[in-house]
Amino acid sequence: MKGRATQPYASRPELTRGRLIDESPSPSRNDFQRDRDRIIHSTAFRRLAHKTQVFVHHEGDHYRTRLTHSLEVSQIARAITRTLGGDDDLAEALALAHDLGHTPFGHTGEEALDAAMANHGGFDHNAQSVRVVTRLERRYAAFDGLNLTWETLEGLIKHNGPLTGPHARGDGGAGLAHAIAVVSRERDFELGRFASLEAQIASISDDIAYNNHDIDDGIRADLFQLSDLGEIDLVRDLIGIVLRLDGATDKTRQVHEMMRRLMSTMVDDVVGETSRRLAALGATSPDGIRSAGGAMVDFSAAVRPQITALRSFLFAHMYFHDRVRPVRQIAAMIVDKLFDLFMDRPDLMPDEWQADLAPGDGDARARRVADFIAGMTDRFAIRQYETRFAPIKDFG
Repeated sequence: MKGRATQPYASRPELTRGRLIDESPSPSRNDFQRDRDRIIHSTAFRRLAHKTQVFVHHEGDHYRTRLTHSLEVSQIARAITRTLGGDDDLAEALALAHDLGHTPFGHTGEEALDAAMANHGGFDHNAQSVRVVTRLERRYAAFDGLNLTWETLEGLIKHNGPLTGPHARGDGGAGLAHAIAVVSRERDFELGRFASLEAQIASISDDIAYNNHDIDDGIRADLFQLSDLGEIDLVRDLIGIVLRLDGATDKTRQVHEMMRRLMSTMVDDVVGETSRRLAALGATSPDGIRSAGGAMVDFSAAVRPQITALRSFLFAHMYFHDRVRPVRQIAAMIVDKLFDLFMDRPDLMPDEWQADLAPGDGDARARRVADFIAGMTDRFAIRQYETRFAPIKDFG
């Protein structure tokens, strides 16, 4: 039953602040393990297999989906957390749950849905993940959602940092996302403090995973070549090492050998920088991490600009590539059209999505429509569009 946590600042399941609804403990799993298992067995988690990162479902079987991405994030998060002496069960649960609220068609779908919801509270996939695990999953007789622990919910809510106060992102928390505002009325998630070490690790593991697998997917799709990455200092030396390896004679081996080295470089840098910050902080409890004046988990000052440069490269050469741009436009059009359709005709949604909709409550209807669309896989969204409108000839 005991976790692998070895440091006093680690989250501990036996000291959990509990669940929204009390439950009897499991005889075979601690509370963080139980959270992880509920996430894995959720409907939203299964749907991630058919939600894409950058490419849509028909592009090829080897590109990452939200599911494979989440598994890669969880592997990185477990490794970093164990090295730093945190609770790897909590880190794994957070890594596996972080994209449960993502729309079809990656960030293009999210941007389109957020624009459609502009007059109804907006849409944010991080907040939607919270909504999924607190409201939308309907599997248990005693409650909606998954009834996760306070620590797991806190990590989902604040994994990118505090939402209120001097360290808040953006508008200082004045416009809390809908799902977060709702759940925060039920429990105090200390929105002005940082999240746990494990939540911060899950967040940076997300960065490490997508930076690396987007390189792999971009090269696989012939959007750019390995040599093009030589303009980035962090990658240039690694490419040189790989090209001198015996046996690394084909592109597939070269890309993998470079990626494994790049991922290790990022992980080692995070572990080194975080260890330095933890030693300076001297935290003797998880609350010591939450009360720190800044994030404990980060890249070093030397590596952070290189990560930014890599993201800029990927935006220019992949996400906004001439070949990807038309697909993004079609994906946004699908989301726009489906949102307008179901707002006008909610009766076209399945019965469970129409339940309890009061006439004239536009915000509630819009939120229900957004929930329905956000839960769609790429192929289901395409099928819904083609059933209601017309075939899409240029979308596979």
